[in-house]
Formats: sequence, C-alpha cells, structure tokens
Amino acid sequence: MNRYLLLLFVILIFSCKNSSEKTPSTSDNANTPTIKNTPAKIEINGGLYFPKNFSAIVVVDSIGPSRHIAVNTNGDIYAKLRVPTGTNGNMALRDTTGNGAADIIQRFGDYPNDGTFATEMRIHNEYLYFSSEQVIYRQKLSPTNLIPEGKPEVILTDYFPKRWHNAKSLAFDNHGGMYVTFSAPTNACEDPNSVGQIKGLNPCPGVEVLGSIWKFDENKLNQSQQDGTLYATGVRSMVAISWNDEDNSLYGVQHGRDYLHNHAPQYYSKWDQAVLPAEEFMKIEEGDNFGWPYSYYDHFKSKKLLAPEYGGDGQKEATAYKKPIMGLPAHWAPNDLLFYKGDAFPERYKRGAFIAFHGSMNRAPYPQAGYIVAFIPFKDGKPTGKWEVFADGFAGVNTIVTMPDAKYRPMGLAEGSDGSLYISESKQGKIWRVKFSGNKEAFGDEQLLEMKSRKSKSYLKTPEELN
Repeated sequence: MNRYLLLLFVILIFSCKNSSEKTPSTSDNANTPTIKNTPAKIEINGGLYFPKNFSAIVVVDSIGPSRHIAVNTNGDIYAKLRVPTGTNGNMALRDTTGNGAADIIQRFGDYPNDGTFATEMRIHNEYLYFSSEQVIYRQKLSPTNLIPEGKPEVILTDYFPKRWHNAKSLAFDNHGGMYVTFSAPTNACEDPNSVGQIKGLNPCPGVEVLGSIWKFDENKLNQSQQDGTLYATGVRSMVAISWNDEDNSLYGVQHGRDYLHNHAPQYYSKWDQAVLPAEEFMKIEEGDNFGWPYSYYDHFKSKKLLAPEYGGDGQKEATAYKKPIMGLPAHWAPNDLLFYKGDAFPERYKRGAFIAFHGSMNRAPYPQAGYIVAFIPFKDGKPTGKWEVFADGFAGVNTIVTMPDAKYRPMGLAEGSDGSLYISESKQGKIWRVKFSGNKEAFGDEQLLEMKSRKSKSYLKTPEELN
C-alpha cells in the first residue's frame, strides 16, 4: 500500500473530536463592541499565586473557551476562540480607561471556523497571524483600529482530513521563515491489526508529514505543505513552540505519548503510566529527529528508551535520536512557550522560558497534575536550573481527580511592550496581566520560598507508587 494512502487510513481511524471543555455560546455575529461587566467577586491577583512582589489584575473575566493570545504594542489583546462553526473565531480587547481591564470586547474573523483545535494567535511584522485547525491566516494591523484591516489572507492550508492533535502552532525566525507544527493523530502509530500486545506500524507511514515541523515563507500566500521544507521530525504533538532570539534557534515543548501500561502491562505499572514519559523541552535544529513513535524520553533515567510497540521493555535504550534539553513531568500538557525579553521583571527572568501547562487528563488512578505556569532560567540558550512554579492557583482545588475538577487550565502566554506577562486560560477565557512592583536587584531565593513550597501540592509532585 502506498505510504500516503496508509497514512490517510491511519488518520481516518484515529480522527476523533472528543473534548470535555465547552464551546462558546457567544453569538457568532456579535461583531459590535460590548462592555465588560465587573466580576461580582473580587479576588487577590485574580485568584492566582506568584513569587513575592509579583501581582496580577484581571483583564477580562470570561470571553469564552479560547486558546492562544497576542498583545500589540499599544496594549490591544487578541485571542483565538475555540469555536467549531461560524465565521468570527477571534476576539479583540482594548482598555480605554487605563485601569488594566478591557472595556471594549469585540469578536471578528471573516473566515470559516473548522474545529476546536484552532490555536494560534501571533503578532509579527505588523501582521496578526492566526490559525484554524486547517488554515493559517494573517491580517494587517492598523495603528489605530482595534480590528485588523481587510479580509484575512490565506498563508497555508492543510489538505489532510481533520484529526486529533490538529493544532497549527507558529514561530517566526525574523528572517522570513515561518515554522508550523504538523502533529501526529495517533499515540504511538499503532497497528490497527495488532493481536494481543499493541504493535506499532514499522516504519510509521508519513511520520515526516504528520509528526513533524515544517518551514515556510511567512509572506507567500496560498501555500500547502508541499511548498514548505521539512525542518524536524519525530515530534508527536507540539503546541508550545517559539523562536529564541538569544541564540537564534527554534524551541518547543512536546506532549509525550500515553498508555505505556495499557499497551505493555508486563513492563509498565499504572504508576509508570502516570509519571512517564517526559514532556520534552527541545531545541530544534534543521534535520533533527526526536524519535517519535519509536522512542520516548525517561526523565528519571535521562535516557531515550525504545517504545514498547517497537520492542521496548522500559530498559532498552534508543540512541539514534536527539535528546531534549530537559525532561519535564509527564502528561502536564505544555501548551505555550515564551522567552521573556523585557526589563520589567527581575534579572533572573530575562531570557528565561515561561511554559503554560494546560494540565493532565489521564493519570488515573493518581491525581491529575500540571495546571500551572512554570519558569525555567536560561543562559546562552541552555537551562540553568530546574523548573519553578511561577503562577499557581488555576486549579482552585488541592486534589484534581479528573480534569473537570480544575477551575482554570493555563493556555496562552504573551508579553506586553512594557514587559508585563499576559496569561490566558482555556475553560472560560479569563486573562490576567502580571506585573512586578518590588526591588528587582533585591529579588532572590527569599522571594521564591512560597512558590517552592507549592511543589508539595498533589498536582505538582511525583506521586508515591502505592499511594
């Protein structure tokens, strides 16, 4: 069978659109300004916890389920909504009073929404780039108007059928290159004809097409995947991707695979399945192969191991593939990555990486985990320490038994021109603006103590195997 026909067959088998998060009920034709109502309950920092001397205000309490955000130089905010139908899939927000809260909230789009994996929202070279599940668009930003000018231009269309992990995340290299994620629709490229233990298709058909990152011309209209260049492969599912100006390199954080115990119970316990494999923080260079679906990264052993569908037993190494720069806790669902460029935060944050962990759904019988914004210090393009808790409190509960227990799920990150950090969440569309008001030179371990103690929460620590 032709490998692309086989790939299409695999996509059709695994294409399912289950989502336990609600879709927006906002009217699709609500293309006129609306005034935000002040929330009835005022919470300190909008309910979040930060290192000492950081604080947050709520920009908007709810714009409906949404994904990534972008902030213009004038402070206007743009958000990608999770809407499967209609034509207005974006939201624009403006603060005209100077109090930090958006008082103009306006839907716009003029393009067909095609699914709730619509993800991206980026501002680059005075254009607003955004993606539905199948198409990447852009519109020219106006110096004064909130809504971008003209009808959206089509930059890239994905002609494969809609599928699981169908987000199109973007990064720009400042030299005309646009990098796009084409995530795989399967967990481990499973062979649907497996009898007994689950086996993987070998070779996995079309892993360079879906399970990869491609490079395109950011200014060329009406491209398809064939117009791009394969940049890296062996990447299962990546939503958090960003260009790091510090070393002019592409970085991303991968969603690791699932079901180690379900697929090979003779080698992996339910605890193994809950804490493995790592979410991989990758430095991505042209020609890299990170090994999906044939391998996974064990962050306890700091090794790439052979996947059980391809003969692995939890011990056999897979040395042919590039390792990540850091392994992060399993199933935390990293959904955005931002390298901080501003001067408003203390020095330890400059050039470091913020990661929004959307939170796990499948660590049962152990508690679900993640649901924070983490920070990783960087120097010369390399992490200098372990991940830190930067923003917590999204979950709203001490133990997250199942994903719906969490009040919020961190999703999008953006940096304002003044160095503020904006954080969005995907359930109801709340957006926070984070600022620092203390002595930057005096900031140190003392200011981080409370956040270090939060790592003892059940949703942030490695569970004991028997408890």
